[in-house]
Amino acid sequence: MPAWAAQAWFDQGVDAELLEIQEFLVKHAPFEALPEKVLKELPRQLHTRYYKRDTEIVVAGTHNDEMFILRSGAVEVRDPNGGLVDRYDTGRCFGWASLLSDGVAPFTLTAIEDSLVLVMPGSLFRTLSHTEPMWSVFFQHSLSETMRMAVQAVHTAERGTAVLKTTVGELIRRDPLWVSPDVTIRAAAEKMRDERVSSLLVMEGDELVGIMTDRDLRGRVVAEGRDINQPVREIMTPDPIRADSGAMAFELLLSMVGKNIHHMPVTDAGRVVGMVTSTDLMRLERANPVYLAGDIQKMTSIEELVTVKPRIAQIVSQLVTEDATADDIARVVTAIGDTIERRLLELGEQRLGPAPGPYCWVSFGSGARLEQGLASDQDNGMILSDEMFAGEDAEAYRDYMRALATFVCEGLDACGYTACEDGIMASNDRFRQGISEWVESYRRWIRWPDPDALDHLLLLFDMRPIHGDARLFEALQRKVLSMTRADREFLTVITDHATSVHPPIGFFRGFVLETEGEHQDTLNLKIRGVRLVVDIARVYALAEGLPHANTQSRLSALEGTGRLGPERIANLKDAFEFISYVRTRHQANLVKDGGQPDNYVPPTELSQFEKRHLRDAFHIVRQAQGLLASTYTSGLHT
Repeated sequence: MPAWAAQAWFDQGVDAELLEIQEFLVKHAPFEALPEKVLKELPRQLHTRYYKRDTEIVVAGTHNDEMFILRSGAVEVRDPNGGLVDRYDTGRCFGWASLLSDGVAPFTLTAIEDSLVLVMPGSLFRTLSHTEPMWSVFFQHSLSETMRMAVQAVHTAERGTAVLKTTVGELIRRDPLWVSPDVTIRAAAEKMRDERVSSLLVMEGDELVGIMTDRDLRGRVVAEGRDINQPVREIMTPDPIRADSGAMAFELLLSMVGKNIHHMPVTDAGRVVGMVTSTDLMRLERANPVYLAGDIQKMTSIEELVTVKPRIAQIVSQLVTEDATADDIARVVTAIGDTIERRLLELGEQRLGPAPGPYCWVSFGSGARLEQGLASDQDNGMILSDEMFAGEDAEAYRDYMRALATFVCEGLDACGYTACEDGIMASNDRFRQGISEWVESYRRWIRWPDPDALDHLLLLFDMRPIHGDARLFEALQRKVLSMTRADREFLTVITDHATSVHPPIGFFRGFVLETEGEHQDTLNLKIRGVRLVVDIARVYALAEGLPHANTQSRLSALEGTGRLGPERIANLKDAFEFISYVRTRHQANLVKDGGQPDNYVPPTELSQFEKRHLRDAFHIVRQAQGLLASTYTSGLHT
């Protein structure tokens, strides 16, 4: 065969394979919503990967920058403790949760059959998120975070009406509402309106043949211009998945979240007894963090948002009793804080009108690290557009952003996130700048760091986008990390700072307590505990150019650099978790007793077990400080 003919035969085969992938994708969400031009090019940007049965695709706690689309086979999802969360079948997207957060996978994903997957690079996922509104909506409004919260709640059952202790049958509050498949769409919709429900069962005698929901009315009737005098059978979802009344509500929640189902018929011994919705499950308890986040989204004033902070304290107290990890608790607290911040930004835009140009609202410090506690204040800023500053409307653009920042910062203060004493807030002109101004600021901070202000300066090297155009953040972060990697003097300065305060252990590893002031004879678990590990992880991350902000994620990412051995990293992560947990529990107990949260733990509050392990944790941190000092003060990158 001539070379040209062989090439033509090969090209024809490639085109056929790409067309087959395109036809596969268009059958599944969210690809069916993509424009034809985008969908046509997409298969060329994906690659195929094969996993044998029992192969781990992604491991919980590790970095992942890919999304997977299951083309054939089956994948199992388990939480970090090994608990089963869900199973995915053909057409499901998975692995993308880490692309929406800090890059760390929340679940372990394992092929339980020989599986073929299409792999999408994280960069392409993020591009589609910026360019295709429906793509962004699909993933941003998913309930993946709900799954994580629900999995946390399975550890114990101390809440009186917890999802874990409730059966699906207990959620049924009324007899099933149904229509026959021959009823007109109009008549069925009128029944839904009159009964104030969002779904109807479709029955033929005693047999369940389908379900009709408000989503069907929107997507299959209104959007398609269908005749409303047609029978319901034309638009119903046939043979719907159903739940047994004896199943646990928690299990049903995970199943509905994983399958993106909002309504589930319930049967008892094969007989239909009612319907449950995802809202029924979420509202089992008012202190559920997912429910609280939903409440925040509905709030229309700062006065309403002010009521949220006490509920956060209640959630933390409950999570502590449920044996959730300190890392998980901090992520919950931070996620709720993020929701408040975003809601204030939305309310600000409603008050001031649409933003005249792009911006990115960023969090600094503990918020950026997903490590907020009950005593956290606000540290934030705004990254603005250089192009807008150079345009004709630059002054109006600046005035709008100043007004928006002032509204949000004052709102956060009213909501219990006190103003930063050092003014690290977007309402301060220094922390509301265009990218080029931010780059120059960071250049000065890196080249001439003020030793007396390092505690506050270093907060600015922990940053995360909260709202707006994330591309502005990404552009700034790339420039900052390129500067920190290259500046040996800066790394030496921040290493000296990170090792200047020692953990509170002395000779024979006894505790060294605070010696004066109102907190005399206590352990300061922030300054002499948690912050020490934060500082260590930050130095390594900035030296290696790692984009992670979360401390646990930074430590995990170090495994690939060779800077620290796996055992030392694991020990440091365990030490950080244990110190953080003791501190979080202390704060929760103070709030529960009507006090204000702080970081000062009296040794009398600790059991012998906790004292012993705190000493071990402090010893691990002290060793890590010594290694850090020898690495970044005696010779960098040697």
